[in-house]
Amino acid sequence: MDESYYNWFATQLAEREAAAYARGFADGQKRRIDKHKLAAALGSIGGTKGGPARAASLSPERRSEIARKAALTRWGYS
Repeated sequence: MDESYYNWFATQLAEREAAAYARGFADGQKRRIDKHKLAAALGSIGGTKGGPARAASLSPERRSEIARKAALTRWGYS
């Protein structure tokens, strides 16, 4: 999708949460903004592009080095 869609989507989420927060004060109630939903939505947008783009930019030797280091760290070898 076009990057402008993602910007529009993030803006819509932020505006919706801000409006819900403002309504809470108008009603005399204090409402909690669900930051986790907003963060998850924004994170999933970038996450779908970031990993494949990074893998494509790395050489096979560098990817192997990163994988080896991760495996050694995961399984506790020094």
